[in-house]
Amino acid sequence: MNIDRLAAILRQAAKDEIMPRFRRLDDGMIQTKTSAFDLVTEADTNAERVITAAINAHSPDTVVIGEEAVSANPRLLDTQFEDRIVIYVDPVDGTANFAGGLPLFAVMASVVQNGEPVAGVIYDPLGDDFLMAEKGCGTWQVFPDGRRIRQKFADPVPLSEMGGSASTAFLPVGQRRVVLANLAKVKMTANYRCAGHEYRYAAGGNAHFLAYGKLMPWDHVAGALMMREAGATVAKFDGTPYTPRDLSGGLLIASDPDSWQTLRQEVFTV
Repeated sequence: MNIDRLAAILRQAAKDEIMPRFRRLDDGMIQTKTSAFDLVTEADTNAERVITAAINAHSPDTVVIGEEAVSANPRLLDTQFEDRIVIYVDPVDGTANFAGGLPLFAVMASVVQNGEPVAGVIYDPLGDDFLMAEKGCGTWQVFPDGRRIRQKFADPVPLSEMGGSASTAFLPVGQRRVVLANLAKVKMTANYRCAGHEYRYAAGGNAHFLAYGKLMPWDHVAGALMMREAGATVAKFDGTPYTPRDLSGGLLIASDPDSWQTLRQEVFTV
């Protein structure tokens, strides 16, 4: 399963199953999972099904773990696949945006071999282009006509001049209060409710930090690899490396190690 074939699979699923339903969902096509902001739509389930089938057809030995498959069978995340190639799939990242008619959603997949991320794809169905990375090869914006633009994370700036994205919803309440107050120390903060677009935005040098409290592999394995390949410093809040098996502990991404330490000490405190 090479990265170009994987990208083509995501793109075709978006064209067949996602975009025909955008702003055309009725109540029967949307279901609530754990909260009003945790939704699943007919587009999610159909796209994941066709993506999984297409990957299996090209690479039968590959294990595909999709967000909706895990929702139906949480034990999938506990299964050991160290001797297999695993592809994590988020069929519609930003489902709440998609269901609400907001054009900020993405299709994401990451490839993990021997427990290590080796490739990732984030596809924007509206812009019809990809963010793609392979370990050691950089992060690239790739267009269907073959054009490629190398991506670079933002250069460091002082804390008071930093702008970035912080997802605080899944932080413990006490920590969330502290972090929200501390964010006044930076110049600008946002939350697109779509990690895929936050990673795309940051890869192009448009953000100085990204922070997340909840770490599901389909949300962050591809993006974390892309940020490292774009030159960013990536680690969990405690400074340890982020791995695909980490589901908690927070993730902080910054321009360089000094910026990471400053953000950790001044903003994303425990």
